[in-house]
Amino acid sequence: MNRAELIEKLVSKTDLSKAAAGRVLDTFIETVQLAVKKGDTVTLVGFGTFKSVKRAARTGKNPSTGAALKIPAGTVPKFTPGSKFKAAVDPKAAARKAAKAAGK
Repeated sequence: MNRAELIEKLVSKTDLSKAAAGRVLDTFIETVQLAVKKGDTVTLVGFGTFKSVKRAARTGKNPSTGAALKIPAGTVPKFTPGSKFKAAVDPKAAARKAAKAAGK
């Protein structure tokens, strides 16, 4: 699903116009990006968590030549899916996790 298809889905599920749905989506994305950029965590219960994580400097390899190269430290965005999202994607895994928790 791309941005246009997501906007179409928003329009079909609500009484918003395409332009309004596009503005809502843009505002949501911008708000999440700004919060994560500041170092805040954005948690949408049942959906997931957006946050920024620091990566340490490390040594990598050039895939073409095999030569070692240094990769500098950096900050990258990370998304961790919530339990309801995971269960919607893979119900069998959610059932296994629930059975395991019930067994303890």
